[in-house]
Amino acid sequence: MAEKRNYMDIFEDDAVFSGGSPKQKFFEIVYTANRNVVEMELEKLLERFALAEKILEERGLEQELEQRLGRLPGEPCEEVENIKTSLLIETTGSIVCQSE
Repeated sequence: MAEKRNYMDIFEDDAVFSGGSPKQKFFEIVYTANRNVVEMELEKLLERFALAEKILEERGLEQELEQRLGRLPGEPCEEVENIKTSLLIETTGSIVCQSE
């Protein structure tokens, strides 16, 4: 049985992210990886977002979130893009590690 690697080890393997952006590679892997692994990782992302929404709601910040989302005309700010890219890379790495 193959040894499971930490998703951070993926960054040392240039082949995983060569030839495309993290977003492109995420979708490429999502469409080709084991469906059960992909579903499990997407479920984790949804749980993470649901918890974040719950925390915002509990703190009375959901209206601020909606206002900020409304201000994003087409391209989110760099900080939001960096977080999104980080989540794509983390999820892609986790899928790849579990699919090996």
